[in-house]
Amino acid sequence: MGKKVTVVGAGFYGSTTAQRLAEYDVFDTVVITDIVEGKPAGLALDLNQSRAIEGFETKVVGATTGPNGEGYEAIEGSDVVVITAGLPRKPGMSRMDLLETNAKIVRQVSENVAKYAPNAVVIVVSNPLDEMTALAQLATQFPKNRVLGQAGMLDSARFTNFVAEALSVPVASVRTLTLGSHGDTMVPVPSKSTVNGKPLRDAMPAAQIEELVVKTRNGGAEVVALLKTGSAYYAPSAAAARMAKAVAEDSGAVMPVCAWVDGEYGISGVYLGVEAEIGAEGVKRVVETDLDADELASLKEAAEAVRAKQGDVASM
Repeated sequence: MGKKVTVVGAGFYGSTTAQRLAEYDVFDTVVITDIVEGKPAGLALDLNQSRAIEGFETKVVGATTGPNGEGYEAIEGSDVVVITAGLPRKPGMSRMDLLETNAKIVRQVSENVAKYAPNAVVIVVSNPLDEMTALAQLATQFPKNRVLGQAGMLDSARFTNFVAEALSVPVASVRTLTLGSHGDTMVPVPSKSTVNGKPLRDAMPAAQIEELVVKTRNGGAEVVALLKTGSAYYAPSAAAARMAKAVAEDSGAVMPVCAWVDGEYGISGVYLGVEAEIGAEGVKRVVETDLDADELASLKEAAEAVRAKQGDVASM
C-alpha cells in the first residue's frame, strides 16, 4: 500500500508544504484540507496539473472539512499528518498571543486525526509551536514519539543563512544548531556550529555571533513585519516537508525538532527543541549532543519556561 500524507490547513504554509511533498514523489497521495469551501479542491486541481511539467506522479486530493468532523474521512489511513491550521501572526504579535485561538483549532483537528488516522505520525507547525505540540499529543492520545513539532529545523536554517551571508560563504559550508523553544527561549548552539568544518567561534567574534543569535530568534517576527499580512511559509514549509519525508522513508535522519524529552540533558516530562532521529514511528530517539555549560543552562531554562505554558494547554 502506498504512502499517504495529509496537510491540514490550505493557507500559504499548508499549500506550499503540500506542493513540496507532492514534488518529492515519495507519497502516493497528498491530501490537503481546509475549512474554506472549495479552496483545497482548487489547490489540488492546480497542483495535479503541474505533474506533467515537474515530473511527479503523486496524486493531490483536496477536502473541505467542517466544525463537526465533516470531510475528515479523506485523511483516512494517512501515514503522516502535518497540522498547519490556525491563525498566523500579525505585526507586533508574539507567538504566545495566538495561544487561546489556535488551541481550539488544534484540539479539534487533533481529535479528528485520532479518529480517522489513528496510526499517523503527527507533525505540528501551528503557533505557539511548543504548546500546540503538547496539546496535539494530549488531544490525540498518541504515543509521545508519534507527535512532534517543527521548529529547530527552521530556526537552524535561519541561523545558517545569517552566518553564510555575514561571512559571504556558501550556505552548504555552514552547519548550525538551535535547540530550546520556538520563541524567546530559543537556544542557538554556537559550540556545535561550524564553517567549512571549523568552529564558528574561529570564524567570527563572539559579539557578532550574539548579534546573529538575536537575529535568528527574531527571524519570524522580521518576516511578519515585512509581509504585514501573514507570516513566513517558504522556509517553514521546507522544514516540515523534510520531516514528513524522513518519516515516510524511515530514514533515521537526525534533525532538530520539538520532541518529548524524558531524561535527556537532565530534563524530563516536556516537549522541547532537541535533536532527534526521525523515522516511521516519528521520533526514534532523542540525540543528546555535548553542550557547553552556558548552552545547557539555557536549555534547562527553556524547558522550564515551556513546561509552565504546556501545563496551561491541558485545559484548553
